[in-house]
Amino acid sequence: MNRQQQRALAGQSKAPTGPRQETPAAWFEAGLRLLKAGQFAEAEQCGASALVLDDGHADLLHLMGMLCLLSQRIDLAIEWFARAIRQNPDTSDYFFNLARALQQQGRFDEAIKSLDRGLVLAPDTIDGWCRLGQLLQQQKRFDEAILSFEQLLKLDPGHLEATNASALLHFETGRYDEAIVRFDRSEEISPGQAGALHLKALCQLRLKRYDEALASCERSLALAPGRPEITGNFGLILYKLGRLAEALSFFDTALALKPDFVNALNHRGSCLQELHRFDEALASFEAAIAIDPEFSDVHWNSALLRLLLGDFEKGWAGREWGRKCPAVGFVDRQFETPLWHGDAPLAGKTILLHSDEGLGDTIQFARYATQVAARGARVILEVQDALHPLLSGIEGVSLCLPKTGVTLPAFDLHCPLSSLPLAFATRLETIPAAPAYVPPPPRARVEAWEARLGAHDKLRVGVVWSGNPAHGNDRNRSMRFATLCRILDCDARFVSLQKDPRPEDAASLRERSDIVDLTAHLTDFVETAALISCLDLVISVDTSVAHLSGALGRPTWILLPNTPDYRWLLKRDDSPWYPSVRLFRQDERRDYASVLDRVREPLQARIDAFASCLHGEG
Repeated sequence: MNRQQQRALAGQSKAPTGPRQETPAAWFEAGLRLLKAGQFAEAEQCGASALVLDDGHADLLHLMGMLCLLSQRIDLAIEWFARAIRQNPDTSDYFFNLARALQQQGRFDEAIKSLDRGLVLAPDTIDGWCRLGQLLQQQKRFDEAILSFEQLLKLDPGHLEATNASALLHFETGRYDEAIVRFDRSEEISPGQAGALHLKALCQLRLKRYDEALASCERSLALAPGRPEITGNFGLILYKLGRLAEALSFFDTALALKPDFVNALNHRGSCLQELHRFDEALASFEAAIAIDPEFSDVHWNSALLRLLLGDFEKGWAGREWGRKCPAVGFVDRQFETPLWHGDAPLAGKTILLHSDEGLGDTIQFARYATQVAARGARVILEVQDALHPLLSGIEGVSLCLPKTGVTLPAFDLHCPLSSLPLAFATRLETIPAAPAYVPPPPRARVEAWEARLGAHDKLRVGVVWSGNPAHGNDRNRSMRFATLCRILDCDARFVSLQKDPRPEDAASLRERSDIVDLTAHLTDFVETAALISCLDLVISVDTSVAHLSGALGRPTWILLPNTPDYRWLLKRDDSPWYPSVRLFRQDERRDYASVLDRVREPLQARIDAFASCLHGEG
């Protein structure tokens, strides 16, 4: 605004409460009083009159900016604030209020910079840190937002809003232990916050501290009994604890409160599946899909159940939804070349088959490389580094590469390994089930293991009792070493294949003389394959070692939870994927002790048969 415009505005009317002395400072004080009294037009007249006398008075320029901001003339407010800052760049309020105006215009990066500058000038401004944290949070700059709220809390440790904001940001970024500390502090500041207790319970749930999660969620539910989200998550925690009937009742209660609650329908379906009420589980999944057709998690869960029930047609197709589920952990690879769905001709083409799930999945689905090659394609197989030496010699693979440290050659098409059953329209009767499809380990490595194991005067039995603790179903599929000890009194030579045992298991293992532990020598999967080749039998829970042993065609007994992974199907003791595998399943008691009790008899029969052969009997 130029001097002529300022004079015109000042001459429109005199402010009713003008200054006694017509100096810029006096006009400013009068304008400030009028602003505080809510008389904005009169205050603006004072400001304009003062600027006629001194158009570089920084406080007056700032006052005019505030009046324009309050009357939603945002462009003009920014202009006034900028002029004030040019006159006096060392006043924090100018930057703080400029940030307000910029934020209202959606100029968020500039607003953040203005707040930053204001806080450099006035680092003890609690409101400035709070606003900066909120703005950074809105912009999804979570780490910076956390730092802003933490700085505020150094100034005011009892600031509830900042404590909850910091806790929520730690929760949203997966820093659950840190979030719990802050939710606890929030509870100290203001006891009885149902929302904070609920989020604390979710942190504990994701850390698999289920008993603690249950206690926190129970307190939250007592404070807010009508909240469907809290009710549903209380059911989810009960489900994770294996208290299935109780969990189901809470899912039903949550749905009574909110009939279109798709998360509750999804978890209810999973609970019904664990109870082997499969038709009801599918109905629950389908109800969720009807409400939200793009809900990828429920498509995934429905697909896995269909595969478990043998419905491969719908199951393989539905399983592709897992690529949209962050928790599933598919490795998403983006290539410019087309994705092969099984329909395009392969003759003369080069195709990249790349691993996209866990180690066991890669071993299981690598078998399809041979079928792809049989269609006339040149096959490049890219797998996890740990599996590269093992899978390099699969029939039909022209080139096998590790995932890291290698530049991929040119290729015409690509397909993730776990999409190959869909591409080949695999049905139960068409599963490619060669007796052994993983190349045998080098003879020298096998001989080295024979030397380590010593005399082969007893049946050699490899054992694995637990899988990756990060696996979503680890609570059900793994057991403690103490449970496995139920069979270690059998007269066999037991050999540990268990890498990285859990601390309590490692301590127990060191105390046992009836199990050979040479796992320090298992430096890669080829070494594990060489050791397995020296064994007469492998007994394992559902892990990558079980897949490896089956893919080598070695006698393998897999111990399964009551509701197993889809690939093991239901009500059968053999596997259509691995001819050498025998399955031992939990019953409704859902414990491995009873499974191992059933293993003893056939294990003793094998021990007796080995002894007979060893002594030339029969």
